[in-house]
Amino acid sequence: MPRTVLLAEDDRAIRHALERALTLEGYRVTAVADGTEALARAHSGRPDVLVLDVMMPGIDGLQVCRTLRAEGDPTPILMLTALVETADRIAGLDAGADDYVVKPFDVEEVFARLRALLRRTGREEAGPPDDASASTPADVPEEPDAARCLEAAGLRMDPRARRAWRGGRELELTRTEFELLELLVRNVGIVLDHSTIYDRIWGYDFGPGSKNLAVYVGYLRRKLDQPGAPQLIQTVRGVGYVLRED
Repeated sequence: MPRTVLLAEDDRAIRHALERALTLEGYRVTAVADGTEALARAHSGRPDVLVLDVMMPGIDGLQVCRTLRAEGDPTPILMLTALVETADRIAGLDAGADDYVVKPFDVEEVFARLRALLRRTGREEAGPPDDASASTPADVPEEPDAARCLEAAGLRMDPRARRAWRGGRELELTRTEFELLELLVRNVGIVLDHSTIYDRIWGYDFGPGSKNLAVYVGYLRRKLDQPGAPQLIQTVRGVGYVLRED
């Protein structure tokens, strides 16, 4: 079955060009021109992935993203943005987006990022069906299984439940943040270079000019670090990042 893409882009030329390119790549595409229609289509039939323009009249891409995440919709979201400042990118991640592409973009980069998002979603879908958790009340979180937890640098992670803690505080992480932190925890004390992290998390090395990884690391630090405590994720200038023990 072809993967389904919901594309929301108010620029007609970009929308038609991207719709045509995605269709030729084998995706089944629903293309809309605004956020209101995007929400309606997302509610009427869940796509495999959403591609949302940030700047749209009325309901913009960030509002669509926030609404879906507030409803508990886990569908991966790729943002299209002409905004290049780090604060703008962080706003997208904060809204619940999984990745972003800066305009003007190469369509091959869009394809690569969609493939990476869908691979990660596919791994999750390979697990138990949704109703397998029916035996656990929704308002009573399942206790983590110590045998399957990872522990390092004062962090504890349960990869199967996709939950993480620093000390006694549970961390609210997006899918990408969780996978990045898990990679660092599994390699505690080892310096991971940029290309290795890109390959393991996104499945594609976006090159030395990309700030994608730096944005995610910065946002993850905001959730991890505590006043007066050492910074857990440390930058090794010109190389990459490492998780140090406290």
